[in-house]
Amino acid sequence: MALPLLAASDYGIMVGIGIVLLLFLIVAWVIVQGTRAQLAWRASVDAGDVSAIQTLVSEEVTRWKTARMPKGVATGLWHGVQSAELIDVKPQGVRLSASAEGQYAVVDGARREVTSALDEAFALTARLADMVMYDIPNVKLPYAQVDIYSTFRDESGAAQRCIMSTLCERETADAIDWDEMSGEEIVRAFGGRFSLDDGGNPNPIDPDAPASGVPAVFYKD
Repeated sequence: MALPLLAASDYGIMVGIGIVLLLFLIVAWVIVQGTRAQLAWRASVDAGDVSAIQTLVSEEVTRWKTARMPKGVATGLWHGVQSAELIDVKPQGVRLSASAEGQYAVVDGARREVTSALDEAFALTARLADMVMYDIPNVKLPYAQVDIYSTFRDESGAAQRCIMSTLCERETADAIDWDEMSGEEIVRAFGGRFSLDDGGNPNPIDPDAPASGVPAVFYKD
């Protein structure tokens, strides 16, 4: 018995359905492969694979340098984020350094400092801690250390020195109210280290100094 011939319209419908099914299979394959890659990265990070951690974090830090400034973020703060560099990677955490400088504006016809290097360091530490703890895909590390540098000038010229060093631990980060707390409050919560002179200006500190016996946060009033 001869099979009925398909009308041209029916043939076209079948071809269309076949193309849709093929596209569906291709998209599904891409999603599955992508998911497997994501799981592989996460497994490597959880296992403390330094190479995997360095790759993922350095790629994200590089992306920050060309990313568009988010709405509501101060220009000086975003410049600080874009100055960030990955300087050390360990199985359980990473270390970043960045630069913070006082911001100046014309006030009453004269240029004046409107935010100090210390103010900027607080805000920058909080922003970087948030980004590195929560915004890097496939990376969830127990800690991240953030060191903030600023410019000092003396008879030998200008040089950047560390003015704030903060060890950001996951347990503390998960308890912080990131939307409500100020940068200073966040640094205090983590126990960030910094020192002020008699005028309230930041002194250079050693970011590698042992924490034992040294107050986490200390001021000179």
